[in-house]
Amino acid sequence: MEWIRVLDADALSSGERQVVSVKDHKILLLEHENTIYAMLNTCPHMGVSLKNGRVTEEDDIVCPFHHSVFDLETGAVKAWAPWPPVLGKLLGAVRPESPLHVYPTKTESGGIWIGLGKDDAV
Repeated sequence: MEWIRVLDADALSSGERQVVSVKDHKILLLEHENTIYAMLNTCPHMGVSLKNGRVTEEDDIVCPFHHSVFDLETGAVKAWAPWPPVLGKLLGAVRPESPLHVYPTKTESGGIWIGLGKDDAV
């Protein structure tokens, strides 16, 4: 795994978010309950930015467009395009259900780092 420093360790305070560029991809970093999470900043359903997505008490992120829900730690799909009511199933069929791409993070040596594996999307 290759670790890439993306921000200073104090760049994200409680609840803050920042999008960084790594190898031509936008990665969203967010702090939630003293943990820093990193994910591609695009919903796998329609490619909408997740920067303004709501973070839930269950440690999920909700896409602001069609309300797809993903686990912050694993990227697992918890709901696929459930909005708007009735049309959600049709909109969900636009693309097959797909997890959100997430990255491991660590804070050390004064920085926030994300880990990239050989099969990562960046």
